[in-house]
Amino acid sequence: MLKFIRSLYFGKRLFYALFGISLLFLISFWFEPLYSITWIITSVLGVLVFTDVVTLYSRSLISADRILPEKFSNSDENIVEISILNKHVFKVYAEIIDEIPVQFQKRDFLKSLKLPAHKKNRFNYLLKPLKRGEYIFGNLNIYISTFLKLAKRRYIFNKDQMVKVYPSFIQMKKLDFMALDQKIDLHGIKRIRRIGHTMEFEQIKEYVRGDDVRTINWKATAKNNHLMVNQFQDERSQPVYSIIDCGRMMKMPFEGLSLLDYAINSSLAFSNVALKKKDKVGMLSFSNKIDNLQKASSKLSQLNRLMEALYNVNTGFFDSDFSLLYSRLKKQITHRSLLMLYTNFEHMSALQRQLPYLKAIAKNHLLVVIFFENTEMTKLTHLTPVNVSESAHQTIAEQFVHNKLLMSKELQRHGIQTLLTPPKDLSINAINKYLEIKARGLL
Repeated sequence: MLKFIRSLYFGKRLFYALFGISLLFLISFWFEPLYSITWIITSVLGVLVFTDVVTLYSRSLISADRILPEKFSNSDENIVEISILNKHVFKVYAEIIDEIPVQFQKRDFLKSLKLPAHKKNRFNYLLKPLKRGEYIFGNLNIYISTFLKLAKRRYIFNKDQMVKVYPSFIQMKKLDFMALDQKIDLHGIKRIRRIGHTMEFEQIKEYVRGDDVRTINWKATAKNNHLMVNQFQDERSQPVYSIIDCGRMMKMPFEGLSLLDYAINSSLAFSNVALKKKDKVGMLSFSNKIDNLQKASSKLSQLNRLMEALYNVNTGFFDSDFSLLYSRLKKQITHRSLLMLYTNFEHMSALQRQLPYLKAIAKNHLLVVIFFENTEMTKLTHLTPVNVSESAHQTIAEQFVHNKLLMSKELQRHGIQTLLTPPKDLSINAINKYLEIKARGLL
């Protein structure tokens, strides 16, 4: 009985009808013949409500399912599918209220549908998570009514359904496709002109116009009686690490995502491209301690390991210990490697404190320091000030932007590769930098 009461709801039409009947009873106080007619209308309404309730509760003839992907991609639109089957012999009307995870703060979800008899209906909606972690969906509530719409029956499905939000694998696949496309320059990934070549031999082939004459193989030419050239390829199986700073400076948000999430999404996309180039990829995260170290590997399963490791990386409010990073790299990564260090500096003094450790790391490895433009400050510098206060704010903003450029030049002066980028362009620019280093044979 309690279950029946909790699932029974009444529609707006019933309340409108009761309001009208109340008015009729009020009018019948002055017009007495209307009193009997109003009771007849009330009786008819009672019969219709009873019939509507019996029709809805005669059998459970509605089934529904919330179909979630295996995992959500952070900062991307993810599809959630709702499937509803009407087993009634007549058309019904459905109102769907899905209890979306609290992280989205979306409390107005409502979808109305007409469900034909013995038909299945499907519809999709999109969700864009901005944090990694576990997301719990509540009840999938389906409110069913007949054409009378006097009563509703609530069905509940898929209670407490969980999905994990991982770093942006959708962005990873997109950039993987773009990196391999012949027209990658149309999508924002630069073509790097190759100066010379690396020394990993691939094959001997016939000379065609445009080949470097310095690569002519004279022995093979004499043997075949026509020009033959040596063909080289990018050196493979080079160790490449994504090093992610999880300190308090990476907590800064831009367009809904923290700098840490931008770095994690970028490192995943970059690692995928590096694996396609047959390099070994690994990762390390640190703040006041070393949180995670994945040794570089070129196995196909390495990308899944990195994704699982990055899924649990979080930032706190600690200052990052670069001296600890240097000592751990010296012990754990003994071969010369490409280190893509995702961090952020807002003041020159902050960089100067860490510069001795960065220089020490760069002695043994090819270090690329990736830090972020403050896009809000950049926008402020392009505004036209209308008063003295705004002019002062703009001057300060220009100083911050200039300091970022000075930090980049200071790192380059000490032989450290740098990448200063807006957060939203991080993945593309990081891949560009990697392709440039491969093309120039710096590692």
